[in-house]
Amino acid sequence: MNQPIVSVIVPCYNYGSFLDEALQSILEQTFLDWECIIVNDGSTDNTDEVAKKWLTKDERFLYISKKNEGVSSARNHGIEKARGAYIVTLDADDKYHATFIEKAVAIVTKNKQIGIVNSWGVFFGNNKKDVIFETKGDSFFDFLFRNAAIGTALFRKECWEKVGGYDTNPENGYEDWEFYLRVTNLGWKVYVIEEVLFYYRQHNISRRIEMSKQDFTSKKYIFTKNKDLYIKHYDDLIDYFLKALENEKKETIKMKNRKEFKIGTFILKPIRFIRKLFLKKI
Repeated sequence: MNQPIVSVIVPCYNYGSFLDEALQSILEQTFLDWECIIVNDGSTDNTDEVAKKWLTKDERFLYISKKNEGVSSARNHGIEKARGAYIVTLDADDKYHATFIEKAVAIVTKNKQIGIVNSWGVFFGNNKKDVIFETKGDSFFDFLFRNAAIGTALFRKECWEKVGGYDTNPENGYEDWEFYLRVTNLGWKVYVIEEVLFYYRQHNISRRIEMSKQDFTSKKYIFTKNKDLYIKHYDDLIDYFLKALENEKKETIKMKNRKEFKIGTFILKPIRFIRKLFLKKI
């Protein structure tokens, strides 16, 4: 096989039942000069069997098996073996539109400032309606306090090398955002194709929901790890937290003014009064 332009990295941990769909979306790409590295991250299901089946379908599919260390470690492991100048990441339960790689390569090769290209996405699965999530990407300040792009993308392998890869610390539940933050801090931009070219599978309990539960821990980790960067932008940091407090205050006032809240408060008032008297007697 000749050296490919694009290396697609597909980490998989116990998602063997979805892997076929993800890999089929790569096989159907209109851009043909790629290799796809499937990284089995210590799965205990049928991932090994499913992955090896694809090796016989097309020689562009490659397979690595390793012990379970998390999605960031699996991505890094696959990228280390990648031969392409551009990397595409895809989780084993998601999929791409057939034109994504072709469109992304056309954009990144025309502009040296662009280090990362992704697109709009849409949820699917779990009887989920077609909810489109639109992001805007662009430069460092767009990623300073939030993720301005979806987690799967095409990026220059050079970007990954310059920032030292994905952070593998389990406290970093937003490894994609933190990776984008470090890349854009070096001056590269993130370009978002304003088309739905990515399909994000929604599970009953998804990794995305789990990440939202540890939002505080993950953000604290990112702010602390990149302390020097945030100190450099101290004024922006203060503005961010003051605006966050103001928005929280507005939401609290808004909630208290809702009819349902007022009715609930009215109903509970006598109960609270009786409880207060009862506690005094005790």
